[in-house]
Amino acid sequence: MEIIDFNGEKLYKWTVGASTFVANPKRGARLMNWFLTLADGSVRDIIYWPDNAKFDDGFASVRGGNPILFPFCGRSHVGGEIGKWKTPEGKILDMPQHGYARQGEFEVVDCTDFALVAKFKPSEECKTNYPYDYDFTVTYRFNEFSLLCDLRLANNSDKEIPWCAGHHFYFKMPWHDGASRKNYRILCDAKKAFRLDGRGALQPVEAKFPADFSDPDLWNRINCKLKTNIVKFGPKSGEEDITMRVGESPRPDAWTSVVTWTESGESPFYCVEPWMGAPNCAEHGGGLNMVPPHSSRSFAVDISIF
Repeated sequence: MEIIDFNGEKLYKWTVGASTFVANPKRGARLMNWFLTLADGSVRDIIYWPDNAKFDDGFASVRGGNPILFPFCGRSHVGGEIGKWKTPEGKILDMPQHGYARQGEFEVVDCTDFALVAKFKPSEECKTNYPYDYDFTVTYRFNEFSLLCDLRLANNSDKEIPWCAGHHFYFKMPWHDGASRKNYRILCDAKKAFRLDGRGALQPVEAKFPADFSDPDLWNRINCKLKTNIVKFGPKSGEEDITMRVGESPRPDAWTSVVTWTESGESPFYCVEPWMGAPNCAEHGGGLNMVPPHSSRSFAVDISIF
């Protein structure tokens, strides 16, 4: 592991065999890039990062890397009003899209040649709108052909804490010269799918798999009721698949979700996002998780390229 000073930012870099991982732990515990050096010396991005990304107050909205979503994924609503959530006690508070971690500050608590552990430092705004006593940590483990990320919430109090965290992985797409999205497909054993409407309600849509990445029906889709925790995507030939294992159970909880999204038809990435539950879960309950007093819970995702 090495630390690089880049434009005044402290970036951490791990080289493990053919894989290189780059992260900015302080800014959102953001894994920025994962690339593979091939036998011919060429480089293939697995996790996409834009060359023109700015390291300023807009860092959280950079389209790349793996933004951490905590305490909730997606948009929150109360009675149709966006940007609000209701606590189990009935108090209505503010909640930005995807929560506070992606734009929040973290501190490094452990770092080795193969791992990183970073702890969230809640802002005053976060403390006001998510008023709990907790420790939220992000752990990355780096291997030559795989990456594991564990999100852990430790409850330090005498009352339950609600949460529904997740990832926003930006995968390079396509990754072959001359190819397009229609040359790549995704396999996911989802029995149900939804989209969130403008008032925060889940609207059912068809969970159609396999699907190629040019299919407009795949865009912004919440795929859930997973029969297995394995998601695969890559060229339609079946070679070079990226494999994602969502959670540690072979059959995830019913509301564990895989969200498929991209910004536009020309974007050089497609997001495959494992979430603990559906967006707006604090209102409709679909995937809202509770951490008991003085206990901890985690959500682990493993990504491999073999």
